[in-house]
Amino acid sequence: MDVTDISTEAVTLEDVTAVAEKIKETDANVVRDWLESLLPGILGFAVQILLAVVVYFIGTKIIKLARKLLKRWLDKADADMGAKQFLDALVKYILYFVLIVIILTFFGVTTASVIAVVGSAGVTIGLALQGSLSNFAGGVLILLLKPFKVGDYIKEDTHNNEGTVSEISIFYTKLLTADNKTIIIPNGTLANSSLTNATHSENRRVDLEVGIAYEADLKQAKQIMYELAETETCRLPQEEIQVFVSELGASEVKIGMRIWVKNEDYWAVKWRMTENIKLAFDEKGIEIPYQKIDIHMEQ
Repeated sequence: MDVTDISTEAVTLEDVTAVAEKIKETDANVVRDWLESLLPGILGFAVQILLAVVVYFIGTKIIKLARKLLKRWLDKADADMGAKQFLDALVKYILYFVLIVIILTFFGVTTASVIAVVGSAGVTIGLALQGSLSNFAGGVLILLLKPFKVGDYIKEDTHNNEGTVSEISIFYTKLLTADNKTIIIPNGTLANSSLTNATHSENRRVDLEVGIAYEADLKQAKQIMYELAETETCRLPQEEIQVFVSELGASEVKIGMRIWVKNEDYWAVKWRMTENIKLAFDEKGIEIPYQKIDIHMEQ
């Protein structure tokens, strides 16, 4: 190998080293320029997020204030509790939807775009939310027609759900049972099926029916039941007491009794009168028939 070849190799290594250094410097400059170009966008996005958080915080405060003012107005208008609950939920959902649209505008989404998307997807949304829209319409019908209100005791005849109405919301109604369970029924079901409202009227009739043996003194039994009804403190004195023979059964004579009480006293009176009749019949020796088996043994 001659000198020329050695110098050529040395020059080649230096050139490679120089090129590598230039590449490193170029890469560093490219990365720096790329980061510098991203910095305004990152800062702008951070500002958008900050504005969105501030608007959401202020918006929630305004929504709470609007709901409070609505509640005061409904209280002055003497609206029933069901209307208050329904309108409060409706205003809440509408205002939060408006708040979300306002927040989206900070990220470049225009109100017109949101309306266009909602409009174009209206048919699809309507089909997907068909049940919810039916329940919403049912809630509106319940508020307009008022088959029941919050505090009423109702029985839904289709599925035999019953309880005290505790809340009428946009899509469903809550019933509170006697053993403190909550039943949630869609408004569409209540609006499109028959139901029984046990507390719609101020007064309610207590119906009792007791069977006595054919050998018992019928007139005495009727007199006892009539006297017990007269002494009932929760009975409405202006209403007539009715004691009558309702049926001649296969093994008993059924005696019916009817008295009127306030709605809130119904169950207490029914239970108390049932117990008092049993104790009075036992005291007077009037037999209440029950199922029994007599065994006769022949010698």
